[in-house]
Amino acid sequence: MIDIKGVSKVFKGKKQITAVEDVNLQINDGEIYGIVGYSGAGKSTLVRMFNGLETPTTGTVTINDTVMSDLHGKELREKRQKMGMIFQYFNLLWSRTVLQNVTFPLELTHVPKEERQAKAEKLIETVGLKGRENAYPSELSGGQQQRVAIARALANDPELLLSDEATSGLDPKTTDEVLELLLKINRELNITIVVITHEMHVIRKICDRMAVMDAGRVVEEGSVFDIFRHPQKEITRQFVSEEETPQLTDTNVVINELLKQVPTGKIVKLTFHGDQAKLPIISEMLRQFPEIDLNIVDGSIHQTQEGSIGTLYLQLLGNAQEIIDAQDYLHKMRVETEVIRGE
Repeated sequence: MIDIKGVSKVFKGKKQITAVEDVNLQINDGEIYGIVGYSGAGKSTLVRMFNGLETPTTGTVTINDTVMSDLHGKELREKRQKMGMIFQYFNLLWSRTVLQNVTFPLELTHVPKEERQAKAEKLIETVGLKGRENAYPSELSGGQQQRVAIARALANDPELLLSDEATSGLDPKTTDEVLELLLKINRELNITIVVITHEMHVIRKICDRMAVMDAGRVVEEGSVFDIFRHPQKEITRQFVSEEETPQLTDTNVVINELLKQVPTGKIVKLTFHGDQAKLPIISEMLRQFPEIDLNIVDGSIHQTQEGSIGTLYLQLLGNAQEIIDAQDYLHKMRVETEVIRGE
């Protein structure tokens, strides 16, 4: 377990900068935990205190009963060996092959040559690069280079894997492939993974719980599922809405076109959670209220590790009282209903 208590980090110089302020978090063994924030929020500084690259000005970072700021020299180096780190820009050795990059951490810990080569070959297969052992980084795509970096980070059998904006430089398809790989590693090896990112897609895709940082402070924390359903802080709502922005832009275009043709009724946004997204709630609503007609405007389902979150935009037409009764029915079925247009 990672236990962060009252952690602050102040950089002193001509101008004193508080990068992290009074952070308290617990990260459980075996989970994927996301820390999200815009540039300058303090998330990378916080994570650098996990592996002792920075020392808290106040507070403690305790990992598996060890206070990191109490360690120095050999003890600190040995503890760091149980932490893997992957970065946005891969940090590979360009003069070394894939195999040599993965064996590099094992060389530093004086693992015998045959043993480190066998281990590296197994890790290369785990990350999906079997057959590319003798390729150089310049011969690989960005996603393949990140896979090499992940294999290297796993070389010393870490208990903790730190991912600092590891997918920020990748295209969407490659990002999803790398995220699926991190999920596989977490499930098969039971490694705790801490993900630092400014992308809510990354958080939603793989994380169990998350914290939102702003100006050095944690402003919201909880399960990804709950935070996506009901973001409490304005900055969290911004992050959630940013992932939905492309869809919302298309939805608004469709709504405006639809209202030109049929300017009556109500446009409503329905949000389904978990198993609700799989139930025939709308068809049952139409059976109960046969004087309602509807147009489906748009819809989507997002997956989190805890469950599905579905969104459906409808135009409800017909008997005004039945439309009101249908909204009451949806409320009883615990479907969140928001009127977008219409009274």
